[in-house]
Amino acid sequence: MDELRRQVEEKYDFDDFGPEDMAEMTAREWEVAFDHDSWITGTELLDRLEADVKSRVAQRDVFARVERFADPDRLVAYSDEGYAVVYGDGHVEGTGRVLRDVKPSVALVSMEEYDPPEMPDGEVLPRPLDVPEGSGELGNRMLQVVAAIQLLFGIGLIVGAVAFGVNLIGGVAGLFFVGVGVALFVVVANARLSDKFRAEEYRNRLRAIGLDSEERPEFLEELEQRGRLEDDAPDPEEETNRDAA
Repeated sequence: MDELRRQVEEKYDFDDFGPEDMAEMTAREWEVAFDHDSWITGTELLDRLEADVKSRVAQRDVFARVERFADPDRLVAYSDEGYAVVYGDGHVEGTGRVLRDVKPSVALVSMEEYDPPEMPDGEVLPRPLDVPEGSGELGNRMLQVVAAIQLLFGIGLIVGAVAFGVNLIGGVAGLFFVGVGVALFVVVANARLSDKFRAEEYRNRLRAIGLDSEERPEFLEELEQRGRLEDDAPDPEEETNRDAA
């Protein structure tokens, strides 16, 4: 046990321990690294978890809408790719990618040694209509300028070769510059099309979790009516963060 603890201390930097490290850690490593009796639970656990998950959402590390429910107190994170429900005792249930994203945070915030980030203000996800078409417009414009210069220079060389009898090399060079200019314009067009597609895809994901309507995922209605979700056939991915130990 002491040898394993030494290996864990060498393998992980606990001064900069994050969700990625937690996901990598095995159950045996977790058991020797942390004192289970010192785990934080209850409202404090959920408060710390809410701040941590919302910060990860704001940083675009996780895509999920985060809500708090009462009776009993619990935190819910959900998206179009699953959900996670966390209770004050550390119990976690859910499915999909959101569950996999949230579980490491539950383990982290339950440790006294971990300092969660400050709680972000307001809604951390944008409204669908607030999502811009793309963030690289400045780069696209600069590339367009370069493409235009290449194109004009190439056309100038070709015209000079034809009109003034410039040698063949000038005409070939002109064709080359024209080709480069056209290729750069195609790159800009593709980049803008990709940005538009990604933006629309992101808007659709935001709409799917009800950010521009009153529609909400069906499981939330069940969650509001019951203390804990009850499924006749539990998803094999459902588990608790304590199972990691």
